[in-house]
Amino acid sequence: MYSTLTFGDPEWARRTVSELEAFAKEHGETLRAYTREGRFPRALYLEMGQRGWVGPITPKRQGGLGAGIAEYCLIEEEVARLGLVSPQVSIQGQRWLLVWGSLEQKKRYLRGVATGELIFSESISEPGVGSSLKLMRATAHRDGDSWIVDGQKTHVNLGAESDLTIFFAMAEEGLTAFLVPMKEHGISTRPTDPIGLRLLPTADVILDSVRLPLDAVLGAPGQGLETFLSTFNISRLGNASELIGFGRRALSQAIDYARDRQITTDSVVTDFQGIQWTVADCYAGLYAAALARDRAATLADLGQDCALETTLAKKLAIDASDQAVNQAFSLVGGHGLYHDTDFIQTLQDMKVLRTAGGSLEVMRNYIARKVLRAPDYLGLG
Repeated sequence: MYSTLTFGDPEWARRTVSELEAFAKEHGETLRAYTREGRFPRALYLEMGQRGWVGPITPKRQGGLGAGIAEYCLIEEEVARLGLVSPQVSIQGQRWLLVWGSLEQKKRYLRGVATGELIFSESISEPGVGSSLKLMRATAHRDGDSWIVDGQKTHVNLGAESDLTIFFAMAEEGLTAFLVPMKEHGISTRPTDPIGLRLLPTADVILDSVRLPLDAVLGAPGQGLETFLSTFNISRLGNASELIGFGRRALSQAIDYARDRQITTDSVVTDFQGIQWTVADCYAGLYAAALARDRAATLADLGQDCALETTLAKKLAIDASDQAVNQAFSLVGGHGLYHDTDFIQTLQDMKVLRTAGGSLEVMRNYIARKVLRAPDYLGLG
């Protein structure tokens, strides 16, 4: 796929894509079995961590690859294209620790999260609560030299498998982020059964009067919104990259099938103009989404404000992935309706990621507000 991502080591991208492809080929059947069962392949994930694929943004001295946002995007796009387990949740955790973590928190957690030895999860969404963090019902209050945290979270990827979670709750000062070891007394999990991203199983996470030390706060009390946004404005690029990867996977596999599928004695599916237009439209959408993602990643690596650009990137990636994954069925017909192909699972993975990290509707609302409030409508005028 066309890309303008700029890497510190120009040869790194070629080498990494080749290594990821070989890894996916070697473990493909195992990964498909784990997907069907909805299980987390911890041993394979650890091996990915040892190769640097789980910790692209963490410095080498702390167990990571020591790279930037461009490398993060490439890894996320390729793991989605190849059907590997995504390190997205871990990378979000690493960014939270790198930006907000105290020296002690980094020393305690960062290396393990970056290498895949310490499984990280994020406990954010709550049952019955929409995308507004102001409506969050989880609470935290001080009790002497401790915090007491209560609340229930849902849609937590690796909630039951994780060793550490970031848990957002309302304290007296406002929204606050806590780093919570999952072995603390008073924590329980209830596994759920998602349709997609099944290598990262989901669970409800319940904290019942969990006592935490005062230094469990990530950042400072009341800084939860800033903490949240600082990572999610960047992690949307991981979401966008995975969506592009899903689109590439579905479209390339569909073309492989359709160009050899005979309709008459002298024609195949891809000889028809309607099918060719479908391929052109899907490719153009993925091309545009990749360019938007690349621009946002470049701004992020330069340390510039890129909230709008990352939102645009995810919005375009949602559109392009949705189009490519759905239209793939036009090329393959009934062949795509069976579980011994990847088409149904890619469709379900795409549907989950369409919502994770901010739904299409949330992206559109944010973009519209930025346009409408700008004096020149963000360059339109």
